[in-house]
Amino acid sequence: MITYNIEKDLDVDEFKSVLIRSTLGERRPVDDHRRMTAMVRNANLIITARDNGVLVGVSRSISDYAFCTYLSDLAVDVKYQKAGIGKELIRRTKLETPDAKLILLAAPDARGYYPKINMTQFEYCFLLDDVHQLK
Repeated sequence: MITYNIEKDLDVDEFKSVLIRSTLGERRPVDDHRRMTAMVRNANLIITARDNGVLVGVSRSISDYAFCTYLSDLAVDVKYQKAGIGKELIRRTKLETPDAKLILLAAPDARGYYPKINMTQFEYCFLLDDVHQLK
């Protein structure tokens, strides 16, 4: 049975493990403990999915609870995918931030998932990795 909870002190190694088991770890700095720790500590809304205590899914967000919630990581262990866990993590994230728009950037392999659960796709998004890129 999957249990869902808000976790303010998620263990960094557990977080790293579920990112890797979800394939999201391919696009996250999982080998940089300092950054992974900062990612967990600086998020202000983390919702987990556990199977008998084992972390199998996580929604990690940053929200002002009024206007926008950026769902930075939605990761579900590949062994648990297609069981509704991701959708439930999104639902619970939105319930915690009802006044805020929920925004996310889809991983390449997940782009087809979000329209299926009735999320609206936008064609525009902008990214800046390095301040030196600004002109």
